[in-house]
Amino acid sequence: MQARLILEDGTVFAGQSFGAETSKPGEVVFNTGITGYQEVLSDPSYCGQIVTMTYPLIGNYGITRDDFETVAPFIHGFAVRRHEPIPSNWRAQVSLDWLLKEHDIPAISEIDTRMLTRKLRHFGTMRGLITTGNERVEEILEQLTSTVLMRDQVARTSTKQVFTSPGYGERIVLIDYGAKSGILRELTKRGCDVVVVPHDASADTIRRLNPDGIQLSNGPGDPQDVPHAVETIRELLGEYPIFGICLGHQLFALACGADTEKLKFGHRGGNHPVKELATGRCYITSQNHGYTVPEASIAGTKLSVTHINNNDKTVEGLKHNEYPAFSVQYHPEAAPGPFDSSYLFDEFLELIRNHRRINPSKPRQAQLSEASKGELQYAQK
Repeated sequence: MQARLILEDGTVFAGQSFGAETSKPGEVVFNTGITGYQEVLSDPSYCGQIVTMTYPLIGNYGITRDDFETVAPFIHGFAVRRHEPIPSNWRAQVSLDWLLKEHDIPAISEIDTRMLTRKLRHFGTMRGLITTGNERVEEILEQLTSTVLMRDQVARTSTKQVFTSPGYGERIVLIDYGAKSGILRELTKRGCDVVVVPHDASADTIRRLNPDGIQLSNGPGDPQDVPHAVETIRELLGEYPIFGICLGHQLFALACGADTEKLKFGHRGGNHPVKELATGRCYITSQNHGYTVPEASIAGTKLSVTHINNNDKTVEGLKHNEYPAFSVQYHPEAAPGPFDSSYLFDEFLELIRNHRRINPSKPRQAQLSEASKGELQYAQK
């Protein structure tokens, strides 16, 4: 079946339809990863977006249960140069086409993704729509012009209930702004006792969980659309060690008085070079974000830049000068790789242990005696 990808500037890409026979408007972005299309499709940070892959062959190794980053994808469309309908991989359980149909996601193949990527790089991301219908281009452009891109992606992708991944190590409260499963995997792999809470959990709710540290997850959209998260982080800053990733990095910066702004076309892929300023070492990182923290906005705050992007010199890492808190713009949990930066989870745990040595907690009996009228601390160790 024929399909078209139509951009808000009037550009039309004609190709072949696969996936669901439906249409959903979204922000068109590109990802430069060579592998990892399943992780891209299931990354909540792509909520509401139409993703094009710059690598030309997609679908050749299929879909497997073990590589999902969330239970259900949130993307609004998928655009590729060539779609392979029959995967060749011993791990494959279903095809890419089956996954897209199962989750009502439209897709298009046999288009010039190189031209599309160059257009997005030159003019910036723009609204678009994949359709198999016969509507006139003018009608679709009118629809795109009137389309307001969603601003509630964090609420759509965050967990609605508190849940745990038990462990015998440090208790980490993971605030879910649209978290990838890779973050939870990295923490549990290190024996952490992880409690995942919704994006709108209050500071008091988090305190009652008696955490050793707080992990701020990745997530979709504009960080300034979730001011309640900024207030919660600001309230908890200094009480507990904090580690922010991607959207969590931006929210941490806002909580400390810095600012954020939209990038022209964002950073999305598994091949972005990041320089660690303290050592001069360059790491190849996995990234997916459309916003950044301007370096100029950090002046006057208590933040220091720890990492920069070697391509465009944007800020990729921050640390607080007084409190045990730091953040990175990229994804140390990778999924897909590279895994160069997974050491940051070890640094987070070491930060927690140092903080605990300097600020030893009261004995358990003392905590119990101070609990108000039988209201005990949640899941006390």
